[in-house]
Amino acid sequence: MQQPLQQTWNLDSIFPGGSSSPQFIGFLQSLEQDIAALRSHLESLATPQSVSETSALTEALGQLQYITLRTREANSFGSCLTAENQADKKAIMLIGRISTINAQLLSVLTVFDKLLSAMDGEVWAAWLKSDATAPIAFNLNERRELAKEKLAPELEALAGDLAVDGYHAWGELYNTIVSSIHIPWEENGKTTNLSAGQASNKMSDGSSEVRARMFRQWEEAWSEKEDFCGDALNHLAGFRLKLYEKRGWDEILKEPLAINRMSEETLNVMWDVIVKNKPVFVEYLNRKAKLLGTERLSWVDVEAPVGSSSQTISYDEGARMIEEQFRKFSPKMADFAVKAFENRWIEAEDRPGKRPGGFCTSLPVSKETRIFMTYAGTASNVSTLAHELGHGYHQFVMDDLPAMSQDYAMNVAETASTFAEMILSDSAVKEAKNEDEKLALLEDKIQRSVAFFMNIHARFLFETRFYAKRKEGLVSVEELNELMVTAQKEAFCDALSEYHPHFWAAKLHFYITEVPFYNFPYTFGYLFSAGIYAQAQEEGAAFEQRYIDLLRDTGRMTVEELAQKHLGVDLTKPDFWQKAVDLAVADVHEFLEMTK
Repeated sequence: MQQPLQQTWNLDSIFPGGSSSPQFIGFLQSLEQDIAALRSHLESLATPQSVSETSALTEALGQLQYITLRTREANSFGSCLTAENQADKKAIMLIGRISTINAQLLSVLTVFDKLLSAMDGEVWAAWLKSDATAPIAFNLNERRELAKEKLAPELEALAGDLAVDGYHAWGELYNTIVSSIHIPWEENGKTTNLSAGQASNKMSDGSSEVRARMFRQWEEAWSEKEDFCGDALNHLAGFRLKLYEKRGWDEILKEPLAINRMSEETLNVMWDVIVKNKPVFVEYLNRKAKLLGTERLSWVDVEAPVGSSSQTISYDEGARMIEEQFRKFSPKMADFAVKAFENRWIEAEDRPGKRPGGFCTSLPVSKETRIFMTYAGTASNVSTLAHELGHGYHQFVMDDLPAMSQDYAMNVAETASTFAEMILSDSAVKEAKNEDEKLALLEDKIQRSVAFFMNIHARFLFETRFYAKRKEGLVSVEELNELMVTAQKEAFCDALSEYHPHFWAAKLHFYITEVPFYNFPYTFGYLFSAGIYAQAQEEGAAFEQRYIDLLRDTGRMTVEELAQKHLGVDLTKPDFWQKAVDLAVADVHEFLEMTK
């Protein structure tokens, strides 16, 4: 990477012209036609009574997988358009059309699943041995079993159609709300209106005065939108709960656990181990408060930089750091990162109008990736960039697999991303030039442990309790604020002086409809990646291919099976989780020793 890097992504290599692209419009039209044709074809098929009768279903399966990849391509491109410019009304209209396409595909899958669930057991077992189905036997079995637990196909199709202007529409309302957030900010005698993404970066500023001032304005801005957010969250949850009720599902975690291919036993053991280890992280928070010259940290101080981590890191320097550290672990991973930087797959420019947060989205037809974030030169920004590149590499090594085998869940997706972060942060700490730099980098690393063990835990506690309360009726804004603060106090062991009541309103993750409970998979991914990293440290260069093999299996087995096959561990027992947490605890002990 010799030339200065551009911080804006290139979408024209996918579909030139952005939201006005004739090619993209044509792509959507073709996709709509093919979905309609496949649905008619599937509806005309009878359930195969023998292996010789499965050829038509096998052909439909091939068409379905190709349509699935193209639908993912449409979703990704549409998400990029709305993220880069929240005022792009054409892009917003396209998202509505894409949502309809998603519902149409869901209807097709419902018809397809009906055929699967009705097949005789012997015919089914024989069909799964064919060349076309054997590579995706796990995924087909998964669909067949889940279909048996849902409503009749026509009712599931109806629910999917109604969700476009109901369930998913309430989720999309968040984007409309956040696009209207403009926070006036005075700096160096000049006042500018910051977008939510820009304002969010200010809350990680090195100045406590800047953080506190922005936090007050941030809370005020979201309190002005609280009624809209409250309506969106209540109705989104209401739709989900009613659908679960009609399916006969009593447990709110049934679907998120199934989506993440993990057992409730694994989830509970993970949280139990984390809770038992929280006291040492409270020690860290208290020590950090002293370093920042305050008795107790406020919510906005938790992610405040310490020491030289407040220095600005240029985008080019951040890219160089990532490539250098990736290459020490995996030359293939480093080559992928270079490709992403040089081909302008990354939107990182700090400008108004962008959506807050960051994401990585894959375009499986183009076999490219796009990464979105707002880069302001902090150590946290560099970590985020490494995190999203980890996601991109995960998809990259799966590009040649069948569409169904590429459908990996969020928890293992977060494994790849946090593993990439770990490579960067661990190497940076070990190679620090002096004690001050080492302390700053170590503290930045510990911040991520606190985020996964405490911040994410607060989100999980809030959402679990919110859904329990929502079953009884609408939850008021005042109650939502109270639930949020109560969850934060519990998750942080009441170690903070101030909390974030409107976090439920400001955080996109509560409004994502594709993946309910967009929280615990982050913590799973963080700890699972820690276990993988420990093994990688022991094996050195030989682990590169083993890591690729693990990633390639993430879409075709449960997490318990994945861990047993590639790591030889049992995720339903506390041993693995404790060893993973021990790595983070060791960081805290080193930090406490350095700051005595």
